[in-house]
Amino acid sequence: MTFESLGLSADLVAVVAEEGYTEPTPVQAAAIPHVLAGRDVLAAAQTGTGKTAAFVLPILDRLRSHANTSFSPARHPVRVLILVPTRELAMQVDESVRTYGRTVPLRPTVVFGGVPIEPQTKALRAGVEILVATPGRLLDHVGQKTVNLGQVEILVLDEADRMLDMGFLPDIRRILELLPPRRQNLMFSATFSDDIRRLSGSILRDPATVEVAARNTAAESVRQLVYPVDRDRKEALLAHLVSKYDWRQVLVFTRTKIGASRLATYLDRRGLEAVAIHSDRTQPERTRALEGFKSGEIRVLVATDVAARGLDIEDLPHVVNFELPWEPQDYIHRIGRTGRAGATGDAVSLVSIDEADLLRGVQRLLKKAIPWTVEEGFVPDRNAEPVPLRGPSAGRPVRTHHYAHRSTGRTRSGSGSRS
Repeated sequence: MTFESLGLSADLVAVVAEEGYTEPTPVQAAAIPHVLAGRDVLAAAQTGTGKTAAFVLPILDRLRSHANTSFSPARHPVRVLILVPTRELAMQVDESVRTYGRTVPLRPTVVFGGVPIEPQTKALRAGVEILVATPGRLLDHVGQKTVNLGQVEILVLDEADRMLDMGFLPDIRRILELLPPRRQNLMFSATFSDDIRRLSGSILRDPATVEVAARNTAAESVRQLVYPVDRDRKEALLAHLVSKYDWRQVLVFTRTKIGASRLATYLDRRGLEAVAIHSDRTQPERTRALEGFKSGEIRVLVATDVAARGLDIEDLPHVVNFELPWEPQDYIHRIGRTGRAGATGDAVSLVSIDEADLLRGVQRLLKKAIPWTVEEGFVPDRNAEPVPLRGPSAGRPVRTHHYAHRSTGRTRSGSGSRS
């Protein structure tokens, strides 16, 4: 299977090759022909499988007949609307549109909250064909009459499950009322939850269904490990592991914004360059943090689930669950940040006694036990043994050496690292 065999134009195939990708990922191979054919699509794929390119590439191909270099805004109406849940994902999708579309003269722009609205207004008034937006800021522009959605031909809902989780359904319904009834609809989601199926039933018409991964599964390329530890020693254990094994580019998850800030401060004061990223940070602060993390200047990025969803960090080696999430499905989203597009990665969870039930929920969802080990010097209180599970599904202890060091053998095919 090649990108050319999917029906993409030669110039787009060449651009993809220039970006270092030669073979489409499964979601790209399954979705691209349907999008090119103009069909509605409902696609579920794990994070990191290349789903952004699965809709960006065929959309660019479909819109090339509208490409022009006219200075008239009227010649550049919004023809594609891509709705995403977070600022970070909005920027990354916009970057993908610009990267893959550099040979197709279509105007893209991106709008999201947390930054001044005036530059976005100026770009919209100049005319754009492809608009990437978060729902709230898009409705701000609608209210100011700086955007017209009356000529939208293609609607994309990216990370649709997360948009529902974040309470965007009323905003999405308001936006749908502003769109032409005749259009192509593409919905991409990490899972096919019941809520997603209900939403898709109200939007999509006879959709092609694409599901390239088993429901509720973690990528096989992610090596998972649990460290039982007393709650009040989690910070020290994390600092110890990062230092001992010289981990670089470590994405750490906490449940709360204040917990993320406190942990980042703790690590930073111990000489491990760390910064927190969450919704209380300004957009410039979040952008600087992400750029520093990608460049290696920042060693540990501490994030909440909302802030981290959509982060596209190429070749991310380590994910740490400092606290297990309340919802088992969020565990899969978290560890899906690593082990992407054929690469390997490590997902470590620091689990205290009060999280034993949360761990059981994760293992029931995965339908398997996660290996565990106790780090020397951090043996939990004997009266508060947190894990493993009792019974036949109990995880077995393992030696940590091959988990602590990232494998250097890797492959790179498809456009997964840009999803």
